[in-house]
Amino acid sequence: MEQTYSFALLTRSPSDPLPLQIRAKCEVKTSSTHPGGEGKSAEIFVNRSLALEKIRCFGFDMDYTLAMYKSPDYEELAFELLLDRLVSIGYPHEILKYQYDPTFPTRGLVFDAQYGNLLKVDSHGNLLVCAHGFRFLKGAEIWNYYPNKFIQRDDMKRFHILNTLFNLTETYLYACLVDFFTNCSRYVNCDTGYKHGNLFMSFRSIFQDVREAMDHVHLSGCLKEKTLQNLEKFVVKDPRVPLLLSRMKEAGKVFLATNSDYNYTDAIMTYLFTFDPGDKVQRPWRSYFDLIVVDTRKPLFFAEGTVLRQVNTDTGKLRIGTYTGPLQHCTVYSGGSSDMVCDLLGVKGKDILYIGDHIFGDILKSKKRQGWRTFLVVPELARELHVWTEKSEIFEELRSLDVLLAELYQPLDSGSSERPDISSIKRQIQNVTHKMDMCYGKMGSLFRCGSRQTLFANQLMRYADLYAASFLNFLYYPFSYLFRAPPVLMPHESTVEHMHLELRESGLLTGHRLHQLSFHGHQNLRGIFQDTDEAENDDDD
Repeated sequence: MEQTYSFALLTRSPSDPLPLQIRAKCEVKTSSTHPGGEGKSAEIFVNRSLALEKIRCFGFDMDYTLAMYKSPDYEELAFELLLDRLVSIGYPHEILKYQYDPTFPTRGLVFDAQYGNLLKVDSHGNLLVCAHGFRFLKGAEIWNYYPNKFIQRDDMKRFHILNTLFNLTETYLYACLVDFFTNCSRYVNCDTGYKHGNLFMSFRSIFQDVREAMDHVHLSGCLKEKTLQNLEKFVVKDPRVPLLLSRMKEAGKVFLATNSDYNYTDAIMTYLFTFDPGDKVQRPWRSYFDLIVVDTRKPLFFAEGTVLRQVNTDTGKLRIGTYTGPLQHCTVYSGGSSDMVCDLLGVKGKDILYIGDHIFGDILKSKKRQGWRTFLVVPELARELHVWTEKSEIFEELRSLDVLLAELYQPLDSGSSERPDISSIKRQIQNVTHKMDMCYGKMGSLFRCGSRQTLFANQLMRYADLYAASFLNFLYYPFSYLFRAPPVLMPHESTVEHMHLELRESGLLTGHRLHQLSFHGHQNLRGIFQDTDEAENDDDD
């Protein structure tokens, strides 16, 4: 199995404290490649070292984790239901003309409920992209709204982060509604909304209407009903799912914790685990799990939780009273909390690897409140890796411009009166960044804008120990595998040159390690390897 370390080398944006990650420059392998030839989309990527043999329990979310929904079919369905709901509460019928465009939205955008803009920001709140409807704002227009090209992310009443895969349709709907009302002659455009006669519709009220429509579509059951009517169209069925869960159950305990109700969960899981309808010796899907919990109401599940009740699997109804007994095999529970999961399964924090798709509801809360190890499913990663590989020359062009910009200032110091003309290089950087973003979609990459990382990328690196396009990538790793995190260099460390000979003489690189490390150019690194014991200790810091 190959492993790949990627080091931050050479350069960073002056406005971004994180080093620019350039994978191609220095590699020591840390993730394995799919033997069937699917390449990097079948790898598992590592933010924090994790010894898989120390994991005693594997936990799963269901939606967009065990059950992957087909894109864009599923989003199109949800979008149509959202439009129907808005029209039913009084929105103009003309909005029904809009059709879902999967090339526009990306996860991790922020909706500004004061001005109706969709924003792409970095982890500090600096603006990377700003769109009003489908019109992308530039220069002076952005400064009019945001004088410092910066937002206060902790203003949760105004700025709303759209982080989940379910949010994709919501994101696109905000753009559609702003586009419609901005261009409709019946409405007068105002800074914070639209006026129609004596009525004023603020962007905040539009946000509230869309959120209520989202809640209606999910809680009323209409989206689930439509999904169950055509499972083949909307749900990915993969025979590797029962295979991997069988292997996981041999290696440790396995549990399911989903916000969905039992009837929907049962229908979806039965579909996922049934491959030969004529086989009468079919293994029930519940037998793949040691514990099944529905109606978890995450992220509340990771805090105080709710009452733990048993589910009558024949009727789908809840049994009265709080369940206080021991774990019963193949029993389904409703509600509860993450503490109850630990108690029932006899495990604690770092014994558990929890696998989910929701950066906040699944990963952040389980990491911060329980200390669980975390695996984030990022379906977009397959597409991101394809573009990153196929369009690598664009990123290299951007990197070269960064180097050229630095070289202009190289001979100058505090006594220099000369001011280099950097306007041309800045324009080129903007053009190359735009060209790179457009390779991913109209809102650009999920992880970056040019050389700057997005808020989503920062959260992923901070809270997900491991991440991949699918949890099925575990099939290609033994359960004794040691996932090694790449050494992280601070900006000042990445500038230090250490020659190959110095490394050999210092004893930091000998034998196996010297053979593994590949040097490019003269920027060789020293002291970048952590001792193997650190990885074995599973240090979370």
